[in-house]
Amino acid sequence: MKSKLTNKEIFKSVVSFFFGMIILCAVLFATLLFTQNGNIITYVSQNVDNVITVAVTVFVLTAISYTYFWFENKEVLAKCSRIFEIYILFGISAAVSAAVGKFIDPVARPCSFVAMILIMIFNRRDAIFLNTIYAILMLVADRYANELLSELVYISYAEFLSIFCSGIVAIFLFKSIKTRLGSVMSAFVLIVPVLVTNAAILLPNAKTLNANYIFIQYLLFSVLGCLFSVLLFFFLLPVFEVVFKHLTPFRMRELTSENAKIIKLLKTNALGTYNHSVVVAQLAEACAAAIGEDPELARAAGYYHDVGKIKNPEMFSENQSDVNIHQQLTPELSVDIIRSHTRDGAKLIKKNHLPDFLADVAVEHHGTLPIKYFYAKALKMSDGELRMGSYSYNGPTPTTKIAAIIMIADASEAATRSLSDRSPEKVEALVKSLIEERMNLDQFADCDITMRELSIIAMTVVTQLTGVYHSRVQYPKLTVTNQKR
Repeated sequence: MKSKLTNKEIFKSVVSFFFGMIILCAVLFATLLFTQNGNIITYVSQNVDNVITVAVTVFVLTAISYTYFWFENKEVLAKCSRIFEIYILFGISAAVSAAVGKFIDPVARPCSFVAMILIMIFNRRDAIFLNTIYAILMLVADRYANELLSELVYISYAEFLSIFCSGIVAIFLFKSIKTRLGSVMSAFVLIVPVLVTNAAILLPNAKTLNANYIFIQYLLFSVLGCLFSVLLFFFLLPVFEVVFKHLTPFRMRELTSENAKIIKLLKTNALGTYNHSVVVAQLAEACAAAIGEDPELARAAGYYHDVGKIKNPEMFSENQSDVNIHQQLTPELSVDIIRSHTRDGAKLIKKNHLPDFLADVAVEHHGTLPIKYFYAKALKMSDGELRMGSYSYNGPTPTTKIAAIIMIADASEAATRSLSDRSPEKVEALVKSLIEERMNLDQFADCDITMRELSIIAMTVVTQLTGVYHSRVQYPKLTVTNQKR
């Protein structure tokens, strides 16, 4: 979590919020084109107070949002794209709501859509806050910038409560959903808060309406609004995933599929590295779940942590057969080739427009550890002492718990392969020694991982590795021939 912003980041964040505010005001003004039956210029001139009220509300909500992120999540302020996507999401939802309200019915507007997207691209606390901001924004817009609803105040309040209540339900519900089918099924759950809020506010104000109209407007349109929310979610979430490089559960499953471009390259050009990455991904997923981190994110990081080896696969032992090319190279050249795979991996990930998190893990998973094999080889060839830093990875060290998990899982899997005795006791001793070595070399100094979490990770890795590399019963040396019965 970012604790301090530079002056440049502060300036950029303020400018981004200002332009976001201007864009949102422009979208709200454009919705008048849908809701205003007369001349829009005449409407604005006759309702200057309402227009000013909406503009001031957008300004105040923007100021509140900036203050919230300043104290709660400076990571959002540090990236202009994160700020713009908030306003883009609000603007799209406001425009769609205006169109649905104009051509179908105000009750049929997609009130849960914003919350569904928010929980996929923000944490739960941020999603709840932004959903509340959006609900207030729509209440003011309906009340002061929507001619259709300005006289039907109770519909504005019903919409406000529907957005807030169904949004809260969606935020807590969608956090645990990992499949597209689960998202569709959730629409039926979201119908409940929408129906309850609409019934509580709309029905007492519709005494003059007949029963058939009440059924159509308050029941069917409420259901339709939830379905619209899910459809918009399916349509726009992939756009946000690609444009803003988000790692949602759906995106992570696509990226770890064998049909993913880089994974396919890894499997074709560096099969040994691919098999190693599959096991590391399995270890990372289990470790992340054990300490409360995102297992899907850890799994994706495990698949992509070594993709830099695609550039020179034959230089790495897991892809070699009988010939070791490093025997013909100087230790210095070998070290340059070996440690370059972290940077090459990050470049490959960014070149394919994949999320920055995967690139960060790729470049951090070896930290500043020495490449001991070639350092020892160089010592034998040298008369004097050598600077270990010249034979070490360039870093940086892990900055997240998942990057630390990948560092441990990567080293543990590779080292366990070299063990002749893979009993649980031997594997446990090996894993603990690897973690202790990395602690002594300050590899975990830049991430907030605790000793307790490292102990849990160690035991989880041991359990998983002993399951992968368990001993087997030795088969008898017996040749079986096909005999007639």
